[in-house]
Amino acid sequence: MSPLRIPYGPGRSHFGELSLPAGGAPVPGTVVVIHGGFWRSTYGLELGRPLAADLVARGWAAWNVEYRRVGGEAAEAGGWTATFDDVAAAVDALAGPVAAAADGRLDPDRVVAVGHSAGGHLAAWLAARPGLPAGAPGAEPVVRLRGAVSQAGVLDLVDGARHGVGSGAIENLMGGDPDTVPDRYALGSPIARIPIGVPVVCVHGTDDVNVPIRQSERFAAASGAELVTLRDVEHFAVIDPATPAWRACRDAAERLLA
Repeated sequence: MSPLRIPYGPGRSHFGELSLPAGGAPVPGTVVVIHGGFWRSTYGLELGRPLAADLVARGWAAWNVEYRRVGGEAAEAGGWTATFDDVAAAVDALAGPVAAAADGRLDPDRVVAVGHSAGGHLAAWLAARPGLPAGAPGAEPVVRLRGAVSQAGVLDLVDGARHGVGSGAIENLMGGDPDTVPDRYALGSPIARIPIGVPVVCVHGTDDVNVPIRQSERFAAASGAELVTLRDVEHFAVIDPATPAWRACRDAAERLLA
């Protein structure tokens, strides 16, 4: 079955692709797939399509989401708060238009997120939404995640900005550095939202030069999250369905849905 393109808002980037197993039976769980690319408009949800296909082959539903990214034209520009607003709305759509399109096959209480790099940041942040203060971007979620899998994720935005992760990508996302807009980092950085409230699994390769494993190590040490260390693995292996690195991510998602 080809993925269903479903809008969750009015903008060109407000859509996702829902993939379902064949047949009409209820699906045991849904995985929200969040692509990376340092939150920049150069990259899109095509990065998540192979992962979604593999998840569906295992019997899960996959909701591969797009969102506004930094560098888009004015109406589509991401950053604070647009990128955060979008991924929150995309997840909440699982109880709205996505549920309707799936004709009752989805359980909104059995949802996890899997995100790569910048998407790993967003997946962990989405898991922490119930703890956000009223009025903050993403607060008061309609759909609450059972957990998240961060694939080489940027989980400490302050530390990442100060160590040059993404060569300015973090500052571009947040609209300033940690000293200029500290309140944004306090709301938008996963490590600042501890305790998350649900399990987060951090999968990271030791040979990652795009997002150093220090990011996952710091988050796991601070939060007690599970850290899956992949020896001699680089940044992109975790989104290649042919690799053991991706299988480690998929296995983590399946454990969270068990």
